[in-house]
Amino acid sequence: LTAASVHLIGTDGGAIARAEDRDLFEHLLLSLGIPQPEGEAVTKVEAGIAAAKRIGYPVLVRPSFVLGGRAMQIVSDEEGLRHYLRTAVEIDVDKPVLVDRYIRGKELEVDAVCDGKEVFIPGIMELMERTGVHSGDSISVYPTFSVPETVRKTILDYTRRLGLAIGIIGLFNIQFIADRDDQVYIIEVNPRSSRTVPFLSKATGYHLADIATHCMLGQSLRDQGITEMTPQPSDPRYYVKAPAFSFSKLHGMDAYLSPEMKSTGEAIGYDRNRLKALYKAMQAAGMRIVSHGIVLLSVDDHDKEEVLPLAERFVRLGFTLEATAGTADFLQSRGIRCKRYEIHAHEIAEASSGIAAETPAAEPVLEEIFKKLRDGSISYFINTRDTRSGHLHSAGTRIRECAVENGVPALTSPDTVRALLDALEEVLFSVGTIGG
Repeated sequence: LTAASVHLIGTDGGAIARAEDRDLFEHLLLSLGIPQPEGEAVTKVEAGIAAAKRIGYPVLVRPSFVLGGRAMQIVSDEEGLRHYLRTAVEIDVDKPVLVDRYIRGKELEVDAVCDGKEVFIPGIMELMERTGVHSGDSISVYPTFSVPETVRKTILDYTRRLGLAIGIIGLFNIQFIADRDDQVYIIEVNPRSSRTVPFLSKATGYHLADIATHCMLGQSLRDQGITEMTPQPSDPRYYVKAPAFSFSKLHGMDAYLSPEMKSTGEAIGYDRNRLKALYKAMQAAGMRIVSHGIVLLSVDDHDKEEVLPLAERFVRLGFTLEATAGTADFLQSRGIRCKRYEIHAHEIAEASSGIAAETPAAEPVLEEIFKKLRDGSISYFINTRDTRSGHLHSAGTRIRECAVENGVPALTSPDTVRALLDALEEVLFSVGTIGG
């Protein structure tokens, strides 16, 4: 459109390129002194391997110019990266793939409006799931509740400078990482409206789409009566956005959360009490929240220590624990009572193919689990996996599929489990009723 001399209202093609083109964006960040995770844009498989070796695994890999985190993955070794570069994306001179260092930390998000001279930032949202889960699939909270003032001020400063330097006219969205040392990094800048605009508009009372549209048509922020560019929250309530999924309707989509967005909607909950707002949002998003029953666990070795205190909290709330063999052995070694399921490889293969064995096992363990999911005995399924393997035909995958088909929450991030427990303890076990 720009090449054809078509005038674009609002953010023009040059500004979009400065935000989306990796080289242009890197140069812009360097000129502004704003850090981003170390990374490289590559156009050949071997160049990608060399970049990852220099940066260090794990790495976050993604194509350029994508929406919804499409084909974005966290890769933990060379074998996985080669497989990704050869099968998941098209890679050539015109389609570079971005290889970035994966930083484990807290993710924060901003929607803002720029009129070319000033930047209006109505609020900062704090995501409850750490980096590695797409922001659209994360639970997010406004206002922030656990980040220090230094991080908040840095985010406001970076947002203001980036909006002006890129040349945004209208809405834009920025995602940030705050690492364990409170160092703030830019993940990406989206030179457009984002899915969180309705949520933040509701939470702050500012009609962001209207404000942005007037800016795109030439009316400044101050002309619209906006004089405070970074207003403090005036509402004493917390607002929580919870993702809604359609896994039971979209057959073939894995319910495991990843950098690629899978949610198809979202719901909002608000309350003066943050955990009550969280509980409301989860319920509104369609999660079946119960205060009793069985919690089934199948957790990767890398996550077992982190999941241990979560399992202990379920026990204290009166839940019964059951687990696949490796997870059960770990929990039992830590003194937690837990029923153990030994699932054999042939059962997984049969479940994956959908063909029953000619000589079925005397005690088909997977079928016993499936029966409990179908009759509602299992309340929650907690499942994490080693993302480096990329192996889909696992017991966890088969159980997730059955859980989704039967409306049982399948929780694949320890952070989501922690949020659920917080809500359960606050609302169902401490208070018993929900406030206004």
